[in-house]
Amino acid sequence: MSEPKWVQHVIWWQVYPLGFTGAEAAAGSAPQPVVHRLDRLEAWLDYAVELGASGLALGPVFASETHGYDTTDYYRIDPRLGDDGDFDELVAQAHARGLKVLLDGVFNHAGRSFEPFQQVLAEGPESPTASWFRLDWPDTEWVPGSEPGYEDFEGHHHLVALNHDEPQVAAFVTDVMKHWLGRGADGWRLDAAYAVPPSFWKPVLAEVRSEYPEAYFVGEYIHGDYAHEVQESTLDSVTQYELWKAVWSSLNDANFYELAAALDRHNGFLESFTPLTFVGNHDVTRLASRLENPDQLPLALTVLLTVGGTPSIYYGDEQAFRGIKEDRAGGDDAVRPAFPEAPSELAQLGWPIYHLHQELISLRRRHPWLHTARTEVLAISNEHLVYETRGDGGALTVALNLSGATAELSVPSSASALLAGRGKTLPDRNAVRLDGYGWAVLGAAG
Repeated sequence: MSEPKWVQHVIWWQVYPLGFTGAEAAAGSAPQPVVHRLDRLEAWLDYAVELGASGLALGPVFASETHGYDTTDYYRIDPRLGDDGDFDELVAQAHARGLKVLLDGVFNHAGRSFEPFQQVLAEGPESPTASWFRLDWPDTEWVPGSEPGYEDFEGHHHLVALNHDEPQVAAFVTDVMKHWLGRGADGWRLDAAYAVPPSFWKPVLAEVRSEYPEAYFVGEYIHGDYAHEVQESTLDSVTQYELWKAVWSSLNDANFYELAAALDRHNGFLESFTPLTFVGNHDVTRLASRLENPDQLPLALTVLLTVGGTPSIYYGDEQAFRGIKEDRAGGDDAVRPAFPEAPSELAQLGWPIYHLHQELISLRRRHPWLHTARTEVLAISNEHLVYETRGDGGALTVALNLSGATAELSVPSSASALLAGRGKTLPDRNAVRLDGYGWAVLGAAG
C-alpha cells in the first residue's frame, strides 16, 4: 500500500488536547455545558510551524467519559473542548499555515456510556445493537436491569470491546471516518489497532479511500509483525515502538549494538512501508525522564530525524519536559500536562532543546529523501556509532558519541562538511572529532 504523497514531507507535532487545554479529568454523568478550549491550540500553531512541523496530530477530541479513549459519541466534539465550530476553526487555522490534521480514532472499544451499549443494557439480548459487542448473557431469561458479561480492552472493564465481525460496526466506523474527513481532517491514527483483526480494516479503509483517496491511516502497534499487519490491513503505516525502545535503551545501557540491530530491522520495514517514528508520545515516560543522562538527549533526536520514517514530536518534548508514566489510575497525567496560554510563558530552560529540534528538522527538510532512507552502520562500539543514511541519490553520515570523553571517529572521505551538530571535521584523515556526548551529521562539501 502506498501512502499519500503529502506524507513524505510531514513531521507531526502531537498534542493531547484534553491535557494540553487543562480540561477536567472526567466529563461527569450529567449533561455538560460546552467549554470552548480548542481555541487555545490556535495560539500554538505558529509555534509548531516555527518548530518545523507540518502536521498537527491530535489526541482524542470526541465526547468521552474521562481520558478520551473511552468514547461515548463519535460524532460530537468533547464538550470539555468545544463544539463543531471550534473544531472547524482549528482545522481552518491549521490548514492556513500548511499544517495537516490527524485525528485519533478509538475503534477497538468504546466507553460504557456509548449509546449502542446503553441500548443493550436497556433492552437486553433482543436489542438491535447487541451484535455490536461480544456479550455473555446468563442462561436464565433476561431481566431488565441485569447486565451481561462482555469483552473489554485489556482488563479495563469500563472499555467495552466492539465486535469487529459485525457488519454494522464496520459501517459505523466507516461513516465516522468519512464524517470527520469531510469536516477537514487529513487522516486517522487508529488507537489499539493491534487489537483489531486486520481483516476488519481492509474493507473499511477501501470504502473510506474511495471517497477520500488522500487520507492517511496509521495504526497503533506495539509488538508483532509490523510489515505483515500493514499488508493485511492496508494501513499506510504503524507506530515504530521497536526503534523507540532501542533509542533510549541503547543510550542508557551504553550499547549501540542494540540500536544497530533495531536500525537493521527498520530497514526491513522500509521495504514495504514507512513507519511512524517517535521518541515520545502520550503513552510513555518522557525522553528527558527516561534517559539516565540528559546530556545524551541530542543523540536520540539525531537518530529520530536522520533515519527513514514519518517523525512525530510529542508536545513538550521539544522543550525537554519531564514526566513519568505510572501504572495506576491517573498515571498518564504527568505526561499529558496543560500548556500555558502562549509560547512566551514557557520556561527559558527548554528553549535550547527547541532550537535543537529546529536545527535537525531543518536538516531533514533540506534532504526530503530521508523519509524513506536506509541506514548502514559503518563503525560501532558500545559507546560510538557511525552510520550512513542513504536514499534517492543522497547520503549523509551520522556520528554519535555517548561517552563523556572526546572521541575521534573515522568517516567516509565524502563526509567532509559539518551539516549539523557539535563536531569538528578532520578531512585530512577522514575523521570527525566529537566532544563528550557529541554528535554530527556530515555530508559532501560544496
